[in-house]
Amino acid sequence: MSIFRIGVAVLVAVTALASAEPASAGLRIRLGGPFGVIRSAFAHMLPVRGLHHRHYARRGGAVRLASVRDTVDTTSRTDGFRNAEWSANPSARVQLAASAALAGWHGGRGAHGWWRHEDGGYGWVGPLFWPFAYQDIYDYTVWGDTSGFWGYGYGDLYAAVFAPYGNDDLTRYVAPSRGRRHGRIISVASMCGDAKDDAATAAVDQIRQVVQLNEEQSAALDDLAGASVEAAKIVRAVCPGEVAATASLRLAAMQQRLEAMVSAVARVRPALERFYELLDDEQKGKLEAFGEGQRKQRAAPKPSPVRSCQDAQPASFQWPGGEIEARLHLDDAQRAELAVLQHMSAKARDILSYDCQPDEGILPPDRLASVDTRLDALLDAIKLVRPALDDFYATLSDEQKAQFEAIGPKRTS
Repeated sequence: MSIFRIGVAVLVAVTALASAEPASAGLRIRLGGPFGVIRSAFAHMLPVRGLHHRHYARRGGAVRLASVRDTVDTTSRTDGFRNAEWSANPSARVQLAASAALAGWHGGRGAHGWWRHEDGGYGWVGPLFWPFAYQDIYDYTVWGDTSGFWGYGYGDLYAAVFAPYGNDDLTRYVAPSRGRRHGRIISVASMCGDAKDDAATAAVDQIRQVVQLNEEQSAALDDLAGASVEAAKIVRAVCPGEVAATASLRLAAMQQRLEAMVSAVARVRPALERFYELLDDEQKGKLEAFGEGQRKQRAAPKPSPVRSCQDAQPASFQWPGGEIEARLHLDDAQRAELAVLQHMSAKARDILSYDCQPDEGILPPDRLASVDTRLDALLDAIKLVRPALDDFYATLSDEQKAQFEAIGPKRTS
């Protein structure tokens, strides 16, 4: 296979917004929009594949790869997301999710979706809430990387009520088109987890490399590996296989995914606590130092997770009361139900803005406990909004429902 064809196979998985052209010495990749920092992800990931004898060089705004063969030898021919080395890097996951989120959106190549997180990622990718959910939990719990997990908050709930996608857009995520007209959209199943459970065992493999374990510790780590695989399966099992066409169904899907994440945490937590109880201070110090080194390796500076968690972009998520009134022409009874819904939405926002600062200097078992608490807060917020939304929706005619669902897709920024 030519270098050009190999390169295109990788780029299809990395970003639907990149443009590639053949060059005499390899492949030139031009990245625009929200994906300019993908170069740092390439710089971090390519050496992992053992490319010490390869090289890449920057020329202006382009990245030139001498060879990409080794990056695709374990990549699925149908879906490049199924590669543990891509999904194990938080910076790469942000780019992958952003590419997929915008590929089916009407905003255009240079646009930033209005539901974007502070770090450039997206909580909703088509009908999927929280792409790479298991990996985000793992990265924060084991290595202390706050950027993925703690970026979720009220904006994601708002984007469930006023979804950015139309039904046709969502259908393409469930049954991706390969046609040239629309380009290829990565399927949501690819971001729900690898069926080989590579991501679930990645932490175990790294821990074994970082610290020397005795027999008892090694057995406890094996137990943690088994629990991690089961937890990943729990999260993957609720991957959406169909489009949620209404706000109520989207909130239901959001709640189901969060409940699966809570169950996954409950499965892993005892095994993680047991393993860490067996480690001595020196071993714990080595793991924490390794996690800090991993975070520093990721070149692009990251915003404070609290900025996303506490909704630092209120203009993006202001309640569109005036637009609802103008589109739906509500009667008095409907206005009363809408007022309840708006009130519950405000209460949910307060819940998700409170105590969303990740604690510093705590060990993995305590970080996993913080994960559990945060997931419960997200669930509490949904359980406030969802009944009020259902009550309001029940008062609407079919035409009013269609107008309500059109509010999100018509937004461009």
